[in-house]
Amino acid sequence: MSDPMRPRASLRTAVVWEVLQDALDRRVKATGRESLDVLDTGGGSGNFAVPVARLGHRVTVVDPSPNALFALERRTAEAGVADRVKGVQGDAHGLFDVAERGGYDVVLCHGVLEYVDDPAEGVRNAVAALRAEGVLSLLAAGLGGAVLARALAGHFKEARQALDDPNGRWGTGDPVPRRFTAEQLTGLVEAAGLRVGAVHGVRVFADLVPGVLVDTEPGALEALLKLEEAAAELPAFHSVATQLHVLGETGGTGATADAAEADGAVEA
Repeated sequence: MSDPMRPRASLRTAVVWEVLQDALDRRVKATGRESLDVLDTGGGSGNFAVPVARLGHRVTVVDPSPNALFALERRTAEAGVADRVKGVQGDAHGLFDVAERGGYDVVLCHGVLEYVDDPAEGVRNAVAALRAEGVLSLLAAGLGGAVLARALAGHFKEARQALDDPNGRWGTGDPVPRRFTAEQLTGLVEAAGLRVGAVHGVRVFADLVPGVLVDTEPGALEALLKLEEAAAELPAFHSVATQLHVLGETGGTGATADAAEADGAVEA
């Protein structure tokens, strides 16, 4: 995954970035603060941390890889946001050894649950890092996308194995330890005490379309981006997405709270 600001990379990040930006904007309005405190667990070299910092927010990146954190330091310096991004070595299991419990307006948990021993604990820790009113951005590998990709590549036995495997793995050579359905992810979010604000399918088509077509056909990239955005919210496409994005919100945040306030105003 690359910087959401770069056009070609945006095929992989556009949907998540749009949802995340909207969530950040809503938190800014709700708090009355222009700068939020954001925790990016497993944030690596700053694929999301850097553009979030460009918006003026303070970002703490927790990642177990020293190399990723070194790349993060270099990248933030090049982007001119080094004063707003802090990288610390750690993981989801020992999150509060390096991060503040209940200290963040927004927590990003992208590409983490696939690799932790206990996904439920990973989500609980991410939620525990939120303030009383906050938002969790959860991104994880989708089961259906892997099954579809193996089948389209002609690996039908591997596709069936991924479909039947409890962790959604297609074989011993599979680099992803665990994949999820939308129902599994929303269940984890709700069990951790948040309500689900939105679910989006990510990379529904992008990983299946030949790169040469996107790069050479005039207008193909923009058209594919629009197609991805249009399909992302439709539940029918969640089951074939390469990744799934779930936005979890505390009871006092988000569109539901806004609607409740509006209803109250009408009744008054």
